[in-house]
Formats: sequence, structure tokens, C-alpha cells
Amino acid sequence: MSDLIDKLNWRYATKKYNPAKALEQDKLDRILEAIRLAPTSSGLQPFEVLVVKNPELRAKIREVAWNQSGVTEASHLLVFAAWDNITEERIDMMFDLTNEQRGFINEGWEAYRKQLKAIVAARGDQANAEAAARQAYIALGVAMVAAAYEGVDSTPMEGFNPAAVDEILSLADRKLKSVVILPLGYREAEGDWLAGLKKVRRPLDKLVSEI
Repeated sequence: MSDLIDKLNWRYATKKYNPAKALEQDKLDRILEAIRLAPTSSGLQPFEVLVVKNPELRAKIREVAWNQSGVTEASHLLVFAAWDNITEERIDMMFDLTNEQRGFINEGWEAYRKQLKAIVAARGDQANAEAAARQAYIALGVAMVAAAYEGVDSTPMEGFNPAAVDEILSLADRKLKSVVILPLGYREAEGDWLAGLKKVRRPLDKLVSEI
């Protein structure tokens, strides 16, 4: 565990990447697997992750992301895209997959399927989309921890025009909405104003309370 804490102390929101240094495929695979294993409410996994390789698409995304250099200069760019709604069909897809993988049908699980459908129907489309987006952020956090563990730099970015990114990636056709993007790669400390600065966090006793 101390090794993980050391890695988290090492990581920071990298501002300049080395475009010549590629992320190894095995490390990328483990980061993506960590995302796949991230916990989500009711196990729905109400999001998808796009690994954007096309340099033209990445250049277009950079134009609508405040010209942040990491979008194009990092080795890889992940786009976390949440479901635009939590529908009965999508609930059935995940519950049926669970039954298939576990090899049996549990009565309590099936009762919860019906209860969940009622909850999302009452909540409405917008609230469901927001709920899906929050689950994507859980996976984002897991991705950054996994990246740090692998010695890979990352930079979570909300600073972009989601509607524009949705159009660039044709996400509406897949009933998805972009939520957050994550460049992955290796830092180029020279030219990165944040590199080498002390990590500043509130002390534990100001952050955590025992009640």
C-alpha cells in the first residue's frame, strides 16, 4: 500500500507531454481493464470509453478544448462518454449479462430489476443522464490511480465543449454524451510549469472527521 501512496504523491495533472514517447500497449490494457472493473451503481456501467487514435479527430477536439496541448501531444486520449439515458433496454442488457455470466437467476435480483426500472422511469431522462455521468467519474478516478500505479501520466479535463466533442465523435448515434477526457502518456518536465512543484493537499485532519 505504501507503494501506491508513493505513486499518488508522484502523479500530478501533467501540463506538457512528450509526444515522442508512446504509452506501452500492456500498460494501456491494464488501465482499460481497471476502468472495466470500476464499481458502478447497480453494476450498470452506464458509460463507454473511447480511445481516440485518429490524429485528425484529436486535433478537432483540441480546438474545442481550450487548445490544451495534452489532447494531441499525449500518447493516448480517452473520452469517457455516459449513456444519454438509463432505459429499460439498457437495464435489461446488464441484468441479462449478469444472469448469463453467473449461470443462474436469482429471485431477489429479478425483483431489484423491476424496482430499478421504476426508479429510473420516475427520475426522468435528464436526471438519468446526470446519474450516468457520475458513474463515469468513478471510472475516471480508477483510471488515474491505475495510470499512476503504472507510472503513466494523466490529466483529467472538463475544459472542453461537450456538444462539440459529441458531434466530432458522432456520439449521438451511439446514444452517448461526452463527460470528461483523459490524456495518457509521459510528462515532458521541461516546459511544464507544474512539474517539480510541491503537491499541495489539505492536511488529513482538515479533510477527514470522525463522528
